[in-house]
Amino acid sequence: MISLAITDDQVIILNGLQKILADVPNIQITGIYNNGDELLEGLVKNQPDVLLLDIQMPGKTGIELAAIITKTYRNIKIIALTNVDVVAQIKKILQQGVMGYLLKDASPGKIVAAIETVYAGEQFIQEELKQQLLSSLSASNAKQIVTRREKEILQLIVDEFTNQEIADKLFLSLRTVENHRNNLLQKLDVKNTAGLVKVAIQEGLV
Repeated sequence: MISLAITDDQVIILNGLQKILADVPNIQITGIYNNGDELLEGLVKNQPDVLLLDIQMPGKTGIELAAIITKTYRNIKIIALTNVDVVAQIKKILQQGVMGYLLKDASPGKIVAAIETVYAGEQFIQEELKQQLLSSLSASNAKQIVTRREKEILQLIVDEFTNQEIADKLFLSLRTVENHRNNLLQKLDVKNTAGLVKVAIQEGLV
């Protein structure tokens, strides 16, 4: 069961999310907060697995809250919830350790997929936003959005481990490793393993 907290200053958004998630059997909403102060107070008593966090609220912004939460509660996985699809903001929030970026008009299926994906330790960015993000990156700043798990896999690639060996070592499925490898190829704008190794070393990713 995934425990979930939601923070948003708009009642209509909170009600809509509760309605969407009410019938999802593996997700349980354990906290509803209207602002950052309520959230920080609530987290002292109850830490969810996943937090849907509005990044545009009065008082402390979502970016400020994300920085506090990722340092204080390392096990909470945060998904930024917003109407803003500006690449610069996506980069900024991801740099705070946020694992997901979701627009408020996302379909119910995408919302559930985002929660399940980050709960499993993987990054989730809506596909259209991911493409904007990747197209704005060069190899020199791609390291800003390479996840911790991807860096771990990249190090093993540099150390000449095969995909299957990486999967066995990290207790992942082969398909998961292959997906991470494909993401790295896109993020670092290279075509093969040799390119990954070259950029990884040049950019200090390993």
